[in-house]
Amino acid sequence: MNIVDFAAGLAHIGIPTDNLEETLLFYTELGFEVEHINKDPANDHRVYFLRLGDIQIETYEDDAPAKCHGAIEHLAIKVTDIDAVYNLACKRGLNTLDDEIHFLPYWENGVKYFTIEGPNKEKVEFAQVL
Repeated sequence: MNIVDFAAGLAHIGIPTDNLEETLLFYTELGFEVEHINKDPANDHRVYFLRLGDIQIETYEDDAPAKCHGAIEHLAIKVTDIDAVYNLACKRGLNTLDDEIHFLPYWENGVKYFTIEGPNKEKVEFAQVL
């Protein structure tokens, strides 16, 4: 088995912000609509999922976002079996961040995810909405 056997497309693009209202206004002006709202249980920061067609952005409050070109924080890949993908990533030496599977109470039943690092220091998240 390979990771591609469990990949189901782009889950979202993660964009941190220190001004959520401005970010929401910008993306809604582009036609995105708020699809889901949460709070990060670790720090009580607001998290918004915005959708335009099949594009989803996760924008979230961050005290110190990079605010430079290339500052998208992560790319998330939707998967059908997070445990299998995690095991494959570890077996192939791709889990360079030594991350583990996390759970967040987002969406109706929560989401499980883990993150690896790409060759350009980009973060690639694998996520399974439960």
